[in-house]
Amino acid sequence: MIPASTKRIALAAILFLAAPMPAEAHVGAGSASSFAAGFAHPLSGLDHMTVMIAVGVWAAMKGGKAVWAWPLAFLGVMLAGGALGMLHVPVPFVEPAILASVVALGLLVALAIDLPVLAGIAIIGLFALFHGHAHGTEVPENAGGLDYVAGFAISTVLLHGVGIAAGLRLGSRFRGLARAAGAACAAIGVGLSFGVL
Repeated sequence: MIPASTKRIALAAILFLAAPMPAEAHVGAGSASSFAAGFAHPLSGLDHMTVMIAVGVWAAMKGGKAVWAWPLAFLGVMLAGGALGMLHVPVPFVEPAILASVVALGLLVALAIDLPVLAGIAIIGLFALFHGHAHGTEVPENAGGLDYVAGFAISTVLLHGVGIAAGLRLGSRFRGLARAAGAACAAIGVGLSFGVL
């Protein structure tokens, strides 16, 4: 039996995540010159927010080394992609890849795909490169960017933590809820791709 307080917290989190928010996690959107802007950036668009939480949920579903390796892979490659963006190194298909990551990671969770840890790292790392590049290209020329980078890195870690906590809390007994959250993530990705969210 799930305690009532846990149900209320879960419902509040679901309502917050399902609330309509503009997908502003895109090249050229918003201010990017401070820690606060960097911290807020992953929280300002459904695309980034859902992917980072999905990584955490998928890692928790896999268990073992994946619980720390997959989120760390996302963070590390995202920071490398951010550096490429700040250096104006072109990376093709950033926006389509970000949208694809929302759908793909949602489906990986929804279908409870059990991949080897290294395969998960490769998939997560690939998508993280595009997310990081989008972050990095938004740092203005006159800003050092380190405050912004620190902000979005910490925000990313916290979102991964939310996903891990949710995945571990649901565990095998409530795995269907985690899979339903993955399906919702994939649906959000489709909605963003077609401009309905």
